[in-house]
Amino acid sequence: MIWQNRPTTSKMKDSLMSKLGIPFIFISVFLLFSSCSVRHDKTIIKLAHGLDPSHPVHQAMVFMSQRLSEKSEGQMQMDIYPSGQLGGERELIELLQIGSLAMTKVSASPMESFVPEMKLFSIPYVFRSEDHLWQILTGQIGKDILLAGQDFRLRGLAYYDAGSRSFYTKENPIQSPADLTGLKIRVMKSQTAVQMVQALGGSATPISWGELYTALQQGVVDGAENNPPSFYLSKHYEVCKFYSLDEHTSVPDVLLISTVVWNGLTSQEQQWLQESVDESVTYQRKLWKESTDNALTAVIEAGVEVIYPEKLPFQESVKEMHESYKGSPIYELIQQIDAIETVKDITI
Repeated sequence: MIWQNRPTTSKMKDSLMSKLGIPFIFISVFLLFSSCSVRHDKTIIKLAHGLDPSHPVHQAMVFMSQRLSEKSEGQMQMDIYPSGQLGGERELIELLQIGSLAMTKVSASPMESFVPEMKLFSIPYVFRSEDHLWQILTGQIGKDILLAGQDFRLRGLAYYDAGSRSFYTKENPIQSPADLTGLKIRVMKSQTAVQMVQALGGSATPISWGELYTALQQGVVDGAENNPPSFYLSKHYEVCKFYSLDEHTSVPDVLLISTVVWNGLTSQEQQWLQESVDESVTYQRKLWKESTDNALTAVIEAGVEVIYPEKLPFQESVKEMHESYKGSPIYELIQQIDAIETVKDITI
């Protein structure tokens, strides 16, 4: 038995054909018959993502797969395809929408076009601390945002820790927003991320992650912004020797499942899967903290100057950006989050 996909739009077909470079009917049939199936009384779920197997998120997914098998006593199995084997984030999202892939992990930023509330994570200095962020993510606001994409056949199962994003540059350190003036800074393909860099005085340049190392080498951009493990694992520290931990945004990763697949699972299978997901989140957060510490140590040893700038000037520079959302649901959400008192997280 195979979970059936729903009709696709011609736009989705054209996108997949052009981006993957192969006939849509081939990729659709291939992934449909491998995304989520039942063989020998075992439900097999296929999960694909773009991260390297050494990444803490991938390691957490392996843990999730193991726990799913244990909880279901072998009745459910998860096959994981890392390193972009089945496409980039956009392609994987589209494959979930048509039911040809069961699960994927994406950054919250590209999800803005499906769930406008996820703009929240690309707006700088919305969260006061890591504890405050996770209090929101694990509370009602975070849960509501996870489920807000169901009309697009995308159900969020959990958030994975992706730390805080900070600037790294080739030529000069970023001590204050003034140091960003005239610099071309790579950002994700997110309009909110573009606005954030512009608010801080830089020139935002959206470039895909896989092309960034070369873009830095060739001077297409002067710097970028990301968390410490990504800065280290991408080897961007070989080109950029200044890392300023201004921690402007905290953009989590989002674990998604196709509603086509989710609705085809039994209630017991859904419970096994969600419990395994939740346990993997706790495991991943521990891995992430270790990875962050190790990454900072490694880049310093490689000759990178790590700067801890005063955050207040950065926060002041983006006040107008916050105010620009006045009268919108996003502004109301920011106000709700700001009013929530931080409680110390003791889970890690």
